[in-house]
Amino acid sequence: MIKQPVDSLKKRYAAKLSTNLVGLFIGMVIQTIIPRGLGPKAYGDFSFLSNFFTQMMPFFSLSTSNCFYTKLSQRQNDPVLISFYFQLTGLSFIVLFIFVLTSNATGLSDTLWVNLNIKYVYMAMVWGVLAWTANLLTQVSDAYGLTVNTEIAKIVQNFIGMCAILVLFFFNQLYLTSFFYYQYGMLLFLITLFVWIIRQNRRHFFYNWYLKRDQIRRYIKEFYQYSHPLFIYAFIGMFVAIFDRWMLQKFAGSVQQGFFGLSFQIGAICFLFTSALTSLITREFSIAYSCNNINEMARLFRRYIPLLYSMAAFFGCFGCVQAGKITSIFGGAKFSGAVFPVAIMALYPIHQTYGQLSGSVFFAAGKTGLYRNIGAVFMIIGLPIAYFLIAPVDKMGLNTGATGLAIKMITLQFIAVNVQLYYNSRFLKIRFLKYVGHQVLCLSCFLVIAFVGRWITDEFAIFQNECIVSLLVSGLLYTAMVSVMVFVFPVIVGLRWEDITGIFLRLRSGFGRKKEH
Repeated sequence: MIKQPVDSLKKRYAAKLSTNLVGLFIGMVIQTIIPRGLGPKAYGDFSFLSNFFTQMMPFFSLSTSNCFYTKLSQRQNDPVLISFYFQLTGLSFIVLFIFVLTSNATGLSDTLWVNLNIKYVYMAMVWGVLAWTANLLTQVSDAYGLTVNTEIAKIVQNFIGMCAILVLFFFNQLYLTSFFYYQYGMLLFLITLFVWIIRQNRRHFFYNWYLKRDQIRRYIKEFYQYSHPLFIYAFIGMFVAIFDRWMLQKFAGSVQQGFFGLSFQIGAICFLFTSALTSLITREFSIAYSCNNINEMARLFRRYIPLLYSMAAFFGCFGCVQAGKITSIFGGAKFSGAVFPVAIMALYPIHQTYGQLSGSVFFAAGKTGLYRNIGAVFMIIGLPIAYFLIAPVDKMGLNTGATGLAIKMITLQFIAVNVQLYYNSRFLKIRFLKYVGHQVLCLSCFLVIAFVGRWITDEFAIFQNECIVSLLVSGLLYTAMVSVMVFVFPVIVGLRWEDITGIFLRLRSGFGRKKEH
C-alpha cells in the first residue's frame, strides 16, 4: 500500500483548532436558540436521553474504541483492523437495540426513563448510534493523519447546521421531535463526508468484510488483552453517569435536568479549544511508546499539558465569573435557575483537559488496568456523594439539584486527575508537585483577574443594561490583563522566557516577509 503523506502535528492541531473556533461561534449561535426554542423541560429531556445513550455506547462496544484508535495509530497499514472493528461496532448496535426493545416490553423503561415518552427513547437511541459512528470515523481520520480534510468537513457541517436550526426556530418548528430529525440530518451528512474523504486517501478503507477465523481470533485476543480492564471501568462509568442523571431526573425533574444540560453545554464550549489536541497528542504518545521512546513522551507531556491546561483555565475562569450574563444570553429568563450550575460547570473543562491528556499516556502505554482502578474508585465514591447532594431533605439529602451534581463532578474530577498525574509523573520521571502547583497558581491568577475585569466593567453605568456588550468588553479587558501577566510571568501558563522570545521572533519574521511581498 502506498503510504499517504501525513500532515504535521502543528498543522493538524491548527486544523482542529480552526474547526473548533468556527464551532465556537456556531455553537454559541445554536446554544442561544435551542434552549429558548425547546424550553427547560424539553431541553432537559433531550439532555437526559442523549447522555444516557452516550454512556451506553462504550459499554455495548466493550470499551474497545481506545484500543482501536491506539492500534490503528501504530499500524496504519492494517486495513483489516478497520473491517474487524466496524463489524464489532455493528454487533454492538444490534445488542443496544435489543436492550431498548426488551426494556420497553418488560416495563423496565418506566424505571430507566422516568416520565419520558418511549418514542423519544427510540429516537435518542438512533441519535446515539449515529453520533458514535461519526466519532469512530473521526478516530480513523486522526489515526491516518487526515485531520485537515475532515476538519474542513466539520466546518461545512457546522455552517449548514446553524442555518437549519435558524430556519426551524424562526418558523416555530423547533420542538423535541424536529430537533432529533435535525440531529439525524447533520450526523448523516458528516458521516457521508468522512467516508468519502477516507476513501479518497485510503482506497482500501473497507478492505474486506469477510474475515478468516484466525484473523478474528487474533484481533479478539489483541482487543481483549488491551480492553478487558476498561470494560469493567466502562460498566462502572456507565452506571455512575446514568445514575447521576437518573437521580436528577427522579428527584428534581426535567427542568433541573435542563439547567444542568445547559451548564454542561456551556462548559463543553470552553472545552473546544483544548479538545482539538487531545486525540492528536494521544496519537503522538502511542507512536513514541511503540518506539520505546519514553523521553519523547515526557517531552510531549511537559510541552503541551500545562499549556493546554492554562488555555482551558483561561476560558473556564471567565465563564465561571460571568455565569449570570452567559446564562441570560444563552438561556433567557426561563433558565435563570441555571446560574450556579453554569458557574461551576464552566470550571469542568479545565481538569477534563488534564484528565484526557494525562489519560492518553495510560492508553498509549497500555496501562489500562491502572487507569481503570483509579477511575473506578472515584466513580464509586461519587455515588453516595451525588445522592446526598441531589436527594430531597426527607430522604436524607440536601436537595441541591443541578448545582449539587455540578459540585460533585468537578470536585471528584480534580482529585482523580491528580492521582493520575501522580502515576504518570513516576512513569515519565517528571516532578509531580511542580504540576500540581502550576494548576493551583494558574487557576487562582485567572479567577482573580476575571473578578477584577467584571468589577471594573460593572462599575460603568453604560454597560449595566447591555448584557452582551458588557460581556464582550469584560472579555477584552480580561484578555488584555491575562496577556500582560503571561508576558511578565510566562511560567503561569507553563511557558519559559525562551518560548515568549521565540513567539515574538516568529511574528516579526512573518511580518517582515509580508512587507517584502
